[in-house]
Formats: sequence, structure tokens, C-alpha cells
Amino acid sequence: MVQQPKPGRLDVVATPIGNLDDLSPRGRAALAEADVIAAEDTRRTLQLLNALGIAKPLVSLHEHNERAQTAGLIERLRRGERIALVSDAGTPLLSDPGHELVAAAVAAGVEVRPIPGPTAIAALLSASGLPTARFAFEGFLPAKSAARQAALRALQHDPRTLVFFEAPHRLSDSLADLRDVLGPERLACIGRELTKVYETLYRGSLANLAALSLQDNDISRGEISIAVAGNVSSADLEPGVDPIRLQRVAELLAAELPPSRAAAILAEVFDLTRKQAYERMLTLSGKNNGDAAESGEKN
Repeated sequence: MVQQPKPGRLDVVATPIGNLDDLSPRGRAALAEADVIAAEDTRRTLQLLNALGIAKPLVSLHEHNERAQTAGLIERLRRGERIALVSDAGTPLLSDPGHELVAAAVAAGVEVRPIPGPTAIAALLSASGLPTARFAFEGFLPAKSAARQAALRALQHDPRTLVFFEAPHRLSDSLADLRDVLGPERLACIGRELTKVYETLYRGSLANLAALSLQDNDISRGEISIAVAGNVSSADLEPGVDPIRLQRVAELLAAELPPSRAAAILAEVFDLTRKQAYERMLTLSGKNNGDAAESGEKN
């Protein structure tokens, strides 16, 4: 009877987002012990390995070839090989490729081991000065303004701190949409080139940061992360009320009913005050808070 080889292991390795010293000893060991390294960009990973004095075979694994590459990598894992999965920088799968490979490895019964380390999400939150007990990572916002504004409207009542990545050439336009949809006074923090030589943190209201992006060319140079404070009024919701579900129901009601009638239903279903419900419906209908004051709506 031929004995089947013991399955290998898939190590999901976080790599530095800038400062090489941020690579953990476990991360360095995982790269050194791997039979092969699956990399988002083999050229960038080769630079990292050269800096570490590590020589290993590299396999390309990115958003355009992950599905095609996964079957072959799973077969190698079944044969007992150890594979290290890395992205260009930071933690794989966080707005980076790797999900299909990890999911396939789990389904095949292969051990998947996380090797934690750098991520721009945690780095920005930790130094932002914004609440961090609850947050939502939204990745990259849509490139087109109309789609970007629609995505932001779905988040405008979320009480959690929101984290985004953004391309430098879209930063000013995205900040303008963030200001217009979430409100000019909403506090935010922009992280530029985190952990690198020119690391800079910009803090202030969305109005101030949007204006600054038009005046200071440096703010849009390099890798950009944005953290935005959540909606404080949504934090006052009764425990158990899901602000995302509330927002979706409000959108459906706004499409079918006038604000006053929709607000009455929303208040009843989610145990809101009439003022809370009516302000949400006015926001969705494109009116401002002054309209709510003039409407005569009571708490």
C-alpha cells in the first residue's frame, strides 16, 4: 500500500509596508523555510528576498491569474510542500489577492497558518486619533464620482470609523466626495507613505483636508490611506439596531414614499425618534437639516 504524503502548509505572511525592520522573525523564518513563495508581484518580492539574503523559487499569484494558478499550488501542497503567500506589501487578502488560494487550501484540508505583521489599516488607525473600538475597512472607493458618492451614501450613517485606500491621483476628488456626502465637519486622518522615510499624517475635518489636498502636492504622493470618523448620531441608536440594515431599509422606503410617511415607518420598525427617522429620510431625499427644522416634525 502506497502511503500518501503528509499535506504541506500554506503560510500567509505579512510583509513590510515600507520599513524592512517591521518584518517579524516568524515572517522571515516562514519565507526562508518555504519551498516556494506565491507573490502578487514577483519583482517586488524578489527585491525583499534579496534584502533579506533569502533565495527561493517564486510563483506569480495576482488578481488576473489566481484562479488559474490555484489548482497547481494546491497540488503542490498536497504533495507536502510548504508555500508562503505574500502580497506586494502588508497582509495578504486585505485588499490584495489570495482569497481563492486560501479558501481552496482550507477546503482541501491543508493547514493554513497566519504570520501576522504590518498592515496600513492598523497602522493608520493606531495613530489617527479617531475611535478604534469599532471600524470598517472599505478598501478602494470606486474610481468614478457618481459610483463613489453612491458607495459613500450607503456608509454615511455608519457609526464605525471607516478606513479606505486611495490612489494618489484620485485623492482630491475622493476627499471632495467624502466631504460632500459624509459632511464637512466629519473628522478624518490621511496617512501618506506609512512607515517610510516621508511618512506624514494629516488630521482635521473633511472640509480642511479636501482644501489642503488642492494646496499641498505632497499630500497625494505615495501610498495613501484614509480614516474617517463614524456618524456620531448613529452611535446613539438603541443596542441591537444594525445601522447598515437601517440605512438599506431607509433607502427602499425613500424610493417609494414621501419623507414624512417613510420616516413614520422607519421610526416604528427600528424604535427611532421621529426626528432621527425624519433626518435620515431628508438626507436621502437630498434636503438639508434646515428642512427638518422647518417641517414641524417632533421627537
